[in-house]
Amino acid sequence: MTTTNTATVIDSPANPAEPIKTIQLHDCKITLLGTAHVSKASADKVQELIATGQYDAVAVELCPSRHKAIVNPDAMAKMDLFQVIKKGQASMVAASLALGAFQQRMAEQFGIEPGAEMRVAIKDAQTAHLPVLLIDREIGTTMKRIYRNVPWWRRMNLFAGLIASVISKEKFSEAEIEKLKEGDVLESSFSQFAENEQDLFQPLISERDEYMSARLIKESRENNYRHILAIVGAGHLNGMARQLETLAIANPHERIAQLDTIPPASRWFKLIPWLIVALILTGFVLGFMRSPELGTAMVLDWILINGGLSALGAAMAFAHPLSILTAFLAAPLTSLNPTIGAGMVVAAAETYLRKPQVGDFNRLRSDTTTLKGWWHNRVTRILLIFILSTLGSAIGTYVAGFRIFEQLSTG
Repeated sequence: MTTTNTATVIDSPANPAEPIKTIQLHDCKITLLGTAHVSKASADKVQELIATGQYDAVAVELCPSRHKAIVNPDAMAKMDLFQVIKKGQASMVAASLALGAFQQRMAEQFGIEPGAEMRVAIKDAQTAHLPVLLIDREIGTTMKRIYRNVPWWRRMNLFAGLIASVISKEKFSEAEIEKLKEGDVLESSFSQFAENEQDLFQPLISERDEYMSARLIKESRENNYRHILAIVGAGHLNGMARQLETLAIANPHERIAQLDTIPPASRWFKLIPWLIVALILTGFVLGFMRSPELGTAMVLDWILINGGLSALGAAMAFAHPLSILTAFLAAPLTSLNPTIGAGMVVAAAETYLRKPQVGDFNRLRSDTTTLKGWWHNRVTRILLIFILSTLGSAIGTYVAGFRIFEQLSTG
């Protein structure tokens, strides 16, 4: 029997590793089922609970994007790469694909389908004519908040670690398997390559505990549900139970809005690119003031170094020859305008020259699990071209900048 602000814990006799907690929230009960993402027993338990007919709504640890990927796996084939590039989302899409590939590799080792318990929950809830509540925060928002929570000098390491985890051929150890069974699937994926898991805990676990709890409170108040079954990863169970038991979220609408906000970049971080441009242009002016020959040499060095390294990045991604030429020509100009990146121009050119086919989108899940697949698939190759040509141009800006001021100091 439950009372307001208290919880009754019911351990499943068949599998104590999958706990159940029921919280009385005013006029609504919320039953939290902590699932193991690599356990078939979790899917069976979900099916068993829904079949009891005790619930009038089923909540799942999914955001709209992840839900769409489950119910409509072909939706990725409709992705507009031009819009992805234009909106500056190429790196985020690449990271999402890499994360999905990591989870696919994990699922293949265990011989299970990724998100099996969530698929069962959606299917059985629909069969029972129960509403399915998507209570998790958008994965893109979570990843951006992770990005903001990690110091800027370590962000490239985080992304590189993600890519490395995808192409690794190593099997999961027994300790890692146990951790995967007990934790959150996103946390488990990121923790494989994160240097410091504490950097990830706040946006990845703690915030999502609060976000999903606020969503449950909001849904219960707005729809007068009597009993909600919430299916979440075992790593979220205790944190969500604490939030719900103490009714710590007084205004769920306001808190949800706060947790959906992307923290702004540091003012100084935004100013750095413009300061670099100002220094480079000042260097050109000083060079031409000393002599036309010095000024011309500095401009040529800027073009060759910046354009050359960006083109090298595009070539490393096996870009079309004209895309490589585009990188060489565009990088020296875009580096002087922080609002436009070289990678954006080069990726757009590659998309025009080698437009991805439907088959490329359909093979994304399998192709992203291997290093060869990332270069072979036209979709992921374009994303790599964006990343590597941008990186080449960024390195070129600093190398060429030092070269310019070296010439000024010795000229």
